Amino acid sequence: MHYRPNELDTARLGVVVAKRFARQASQRSLVKRIVREQFRRRRATLPAFDLVVRLNAPIVGATRAMINDDMAQLLDRLQGRSEK
Repeated sequence: MHYRPNELDTARLGVVVAKRFARQASQRSLVKRIVREQFRRRRATLPAFDLVVRLNAPIVGATRAMINDDMAQLLDRLQGRSEK
């Protein structure tokens, strides 16, 4: 996840899922849906950052629960950085 402070009152999200990491369109869509849903649930508690989430490894063998957990951990780390 890449992040940068913005001048708004809320966080914004961008999602990039490359074909080389998720070959099928259904896999790419699933990752994007999960990321957007996690963001939607936590948006009110997130600092005012522009976020870009992108895959950096293939998702072969990853389950929905694993993707959800990874995104939750990323957002938790982001909240921790804003409190320092």
